[in-house]
Amino acid sequence: MDWLVSIAEFLVNEILSQPAYLIGLITAAGLIALKKTAGQIVGGAIKATLGFLLIGAGATLVVGALAPLGEMIQGATGAHGVIPTNEAIVGIAQEQYGARVAWLMILGFAVSLLLARFTPLRYVFLTGHHMLFMATLLTMVLAIAGQASWVVVVVGGVLLGILLVAMPAFAHPWTKRVTGNDSVAIGHFGTAGYIAAGATGQLVGKRSRSTEEMNLPEGLRFLRDSMVATALSMVLIYLIMSLVFLGKVGKAEAFKAFGENGASGATGVGDYVMQSVMQGLQFGIAVAVILFGVRTILGELVPAFQGIAQKLVPGALPSLDAPIVFPYAQNAVLIGFIASFIGGLVSLGLLAWVFHPALGLALVLPGLVPHFFTGGAAGVYGNATGGRRGAALGAFLNGVLITFLPALLLKVLGAFGDENTTFGDADFGWFGTLIGYAAKVGETGGIVLMLLLGAAVLLGAIVVQKRVVETGWDPGARRDALLPADRPLTPAAAPAGSPVAYAKIAPPRGAPKPPPPPDDGA
Repeated sequence: MDWLVSIAEFLVNEILSQPAYLIGLITAAGLIALKKTAGQIVGGAIKATLGFLLIGAGATLVVGALAPLGEMIQGATGAHGVIPTNEAIVGIAQEQYGARVAWLMILGFAVSLLLARFTPLRYVFLTGHHMLFMATLLTMVLAIAGQASWVVVVVGGVLLGILLVAMPAFAHPWTKRVTGNDSVAIGHFGTAGYIAAGATGQLVGKRSRSTEEMNLPEGLRFLRDSMVATALSMVLIYLIMSLVFLGKVGKAEAFKAFGENGASGATGVGDYVMQSVMQGLQFGIAVAVILFGVRTILGELVPAFQGIAQKLVPGALPSLDAPIVFPYAQNAVLIGFIASFIGGLVSLGLLAWVFHPALGLALVLPGLVPHFFTGGAAGVYGNATGGRRGAALGAFLNGVLITFLPALLLKVLGAFGDENTTFGDADFGWFGTLIGYAAKVGETGGIVLMLLLGAAVLLGAIVVQKRVVETGWDPGARRDALLPADRPLTPAAAPAGSPVAYAKIAPPRGAPKPPPPPDDGA
């Protein structure tokens, strides 16, 4: 049986957990189904793979640019606690649960394809690393609760398969509002935060202008370039925090923030300040790389996916990673990141002063990476239904969720709760906590309760799909009704001297467009 375990681990760790390979294979399969030439198949698959590698390269740059800033914030505020990092906790858990994670993930993906084929939830989840993260979480909470290995794999696989088709369905009304079409879905386990942000935008946004319609003075027109605005904002944040950090801990300690692999870091105050500026600029580059990667992957994957959807899962949609929505509201990404981080800081204060003493909840520090990716996406969703107020308040709520939910999750992680890290995104928190407590009921009772929870999620998603998604409900329709229909799309296009009105939200220039309908006669 060792060879079967080795094969399963290879498939999970070397292929299915690598989004670039998975996307390349899916793109190739779709192009084959469309009967493209060998050159088109190879070229499309490689380009799609490169698109995901670009996203990964951008994400690596984001992590590198934010690492010194995180140390500065922690040093300046004196906060200590758990920092949610999916990759870190998964790496720790793999040493103990690697084989079970492998089989659970394979079974879960197979179950999701069956559900996509035979239920109305026609979504195919293509974010491979998030499949791995959720498979690891389910393995951990079931094993820690004392469930047998076969229960961990079988029940966990069923639960994972349900989530892979259900979560995109729950978010899809808001995703369609963001993209303006029905060509892609969100495949990321921060979905609860995105739904909360979109719903918040509906409540508070009404006449709030889009983040993409910043009516800047003539001298500040350069800020309409999202890469420039992002880089400048991060430079200012870096400068402020670096000076606060320097004043609190002194030169010797502050200079180490920019040290790598034992290096001494900055050599003087001037060097320290200019390295802060450089890190802010590097962040702007990182975001630009991510956006380019998203456009590249969409250009290849969405048309190719039509082929595989028609053959295996007719009418299916690809469910993709959170940055897939970034090009639709690039200013909202930055606003969402900042607002989500502020929400994390406020929540940390509540944990420290109220919930830690009263309930023993751990202090969850706001990790900059999860706040950037989930907060940025939440800002896009909030902007789509509520403009600037929706982006800011919706992302703030996301920050609250990804602080309190990981604190609750730690209660069911047993000895892993003593690690300095945990899972960070919203869906890991709420689902992992529910399944963790259900698994503790006992072997038989736990299995029944966990399957009932999974069935409730599946049924709820089917209801949303049939009664909300397929009926065409638009979560921003009420807001659109309040906006003048004849108002130009951009403030710059408004007649001179006319009052600034509010435009309906539309994808920015260059945003991905839905693929053309297939030619049935081909």
